[in-house]
Amino acid sequence: MITAENIKRYIQTALPCDLIQVEGEDGHHFQAIIVSPEFRGKRMIQQHQLVYQALGDKMKQEIHALSMKTFTPEEWNDKES
Repeated sequence: MITAENIKRYIQTALPCDLIQVEGEDGHHFQAIIVSPEFRGKRMIQQHQLVYQALGDKMKQEIHALSMKTFTPEEWNDKES
């Protein structure tokens, strides 16, 4: 069964992240907050596509649902201020 830590590692391997938090209890449904400089200049759908690309086939087979919030480092800093 896939874990939140597995998903975190998969994303970090393919996408530089300043912050990544992944939670999920049942092994199929997960929530993530991802902060990456790669998101700069991209619309939310493009940001999410980058994450889906990082997960590859796991998104089709092992992960039933991933709810995510994506931020650039600047957006995240503004949010935290």
